[in-house]
Amino acid sequence: MIIDVFQDTVCPWCRIGKKNLMDALAQWQGEPVTIRYRAFFLDPGVPKEGLPFHETMQAITGGNLDEALARITEAGEAVGLNFRYDRVQKRPNTVASHILIKLTPEEKASDIVEAIYKAYFEDGLDIGDLDVLVKIAEENGLDGEQIREQILSDEAQDDLEEDLSIAQELQITGVPLFVFDEKLALSGAHPVINFLKALETVAEEEA
Repeated sequence: MIIDVFQDTVCPWCRIGKKNLMDALAQWQGEPVTIRYRAFFLDPGVPKEGLPFHETMQAITGGNLDEALARITEAGEAVGLNFRYDRVQKRPNTVASHILIKLTPEEKASDIVEAIYKAYFEDGLDIGDLDVLVKIAEENGLDGEQIREQILSDEAQDDLEEDLSIAQELQITGVPLFVFDEKLALSGAHPVINFLKALETVAEEEA
């Protein structure tokens, strides 16, 4: 079974949804599952150098930023994730982080995605910064300098176009979105039980 995970690396609900999916897969005793991480941009207009986090998010939330961040932090704690918005200073451009995920071998992809989330949401690092991404790559056993060259290449940029085209075809307007074997989709940070039900439903249908 293939699960396509449409997500953005600055999306807290994507991180929570991914955690719940991975917890569900740890309990799943059915057929093997392959996860494909698909790029989506919540705000494609963010410049390469990023934007100030608090001012930008204040405008998006309409003045209820503290309440929104507190709700995210509580939701994260409920599933064992730490969000430290007091450390986050920038709303980064996420193109390079998505390219890093694309360049990562399948068996390491989930670890890289979580490492990017941790760098941003817990350490407050700028995941639009190439040096930050190279360090993440190296800490996860990848060749940092090779990753640097590939991220800067035109070919790597092209790799994202397929994901964006698929998202457009599916009329995706928000993430996370989890698509199970192109048969069933879950939108949002669902609890573990819902992921298990989706896995069972698709497996039974295919049987």
